[in-house]
Amino acid sequence: MLKTWPSAGPELLWEFDGLGNGYGSPVITKTNIYINGEIDTVSYLFALDHTGKYLWKAKIGREWILNYPGSRSTPTVVDDLVYVTAGWGQVTCIETLSGKERWTVNMMTDFHGTAPRFGFSESVLVSGNTLYCSPGSPDTNVVALDRFTGKINWISKGAGEMTSYCSPMLISLPQRNILVTFSKTTMLGIDTRDGTMLWSYQQEGEGIDCQVNTPVYENGTIYSVAGNGNGAFRLQLSDDGTRINEIWRNGRCDNLMGGFIKVNDYIYTSGYEIRQYYTLETAGGKIVDSVKFDRGTINYADSMLYLYNEKGQVGLFKPNGPKMEQISSFKVTRGTKAHFSHPVICNGIMYLRHGKSLLAYKIK
Repeated sequence: MLKTWPSAGPELLWEFDGLGNGYGSPVITKTNIYINGEIDTVSYLFALDHTGKYLWKAKIGREWILNYPGSRSTPTVVDDLVYVTAGWGQVTCIETLSGKERWTVNMMTDFHGTAPRFGFSESVLVSGNTLYCSPGSPDTNVVALDRFTGKINWISKGAGEMTSYCSPMLISLPQRNILVTFSKTTMLGIDTRDGTMLWSYQQEGEGIDCQVNTPVYENGTIYSVAGNGNGAFRLQLSDDGTRINEIWRNGRCDNLMGGFIKVNDYIYTSGYEIRQYYTLETAGGKIVDSVKFDRGTINYADSMLYLYNEKGQVGLFKPNGPKMEQISSFKVTRGTKAHFSHPVICNGIMYLRHGKSLLAYKIK
């Protein structure tokens, strides 16, 4: 990868500006690019080739337009099928080549879910032949579906509360696999065999309904950064996956939806109330450095950090232990509305979604 950028930024290879409204990032396969967008209140899945050429779009369902109108999630691609979530709860399975619908369910009408205040935003998880999603109703909190048919494998009541905005992750242990996700105020650890809730971790504080960032698991430890509630925290998972123990928490580190990156012994993430980026040391959770680069999202590739803030600035930073050293930056001037999406890096190209536009920059 380039270790520095020209003052105007890396070369823009192409722009596709027909996506409609949205904040979700693209997913890149060997042949195509898949991304969601909202046009006239309807959610669509778009397929592009690697040059940004439009291939097809498939209608999904009603998209969220009550606040921050636009698509919220990123598609999940497995082999020749792609799974998509729309803001009013539609989960649809689409064939990757043709755009033909294979099956669809609605988390509100089929599973009694209630839409959270910013719409359903989860990118569904697929493992093996099973798809996991979170309707967030008292009786159908998390569900496991057959990914080929959409039929129910099991239902978990979880914490019995509304879903949040987190995309789930999977922890694979010798004894069991554990689905980890958030509902409105609670981190859930669910046994993927039958939906049994093994443990939970309650968020504390006011306004704690925006659990967004997917946790990270490494060597028996779960790391999370939540903008509403306990801030950043570290949990120790028992060897058999049935118990957790809090190691530390840091309420000052309050990233709301920008994600976080763990590199060696440090976590790099954005603040929210204070618009800057932080470095936390993983041993005790202390903030050991900060840089003024507004607030936003973050990614990591080839030993460099890629920051994309809410003012539309993209920064190339070098992580040097506790320090984030800024190398280059440029301003995104194309696209529409808020700068909320996460950068995606694949084969030397950085993809940035800004509203109706998907931008492809050469960074190799």
